Amino acid sequence: MRLSELRKKRGISQLKLAMDLNMNQNSISRYENGEREADYKTLIMLADYFDVSIDYLLGRTDKPEINR
Repeated sequence: MRLSELRKKRGISQLKLAMDLNMNQNSISRYENGEREADYKTLIMLADYFDVSIDYLLGRTDKPEINR
């Protein structure tokens, strides 16, 4: 998942991201390290937060744009 890359581009910490999404910082760390996979609801929250597609988050495409 490209979560770490997106977060660092924005210059925000794992803690800030977790607080913004009402999540636990430990969960963000586990998503970034591949120790845990995000569920559907979490993927949507992350994609909306970073304004990218879920496919981009999952590495299925290199185009971050959302097809609406």
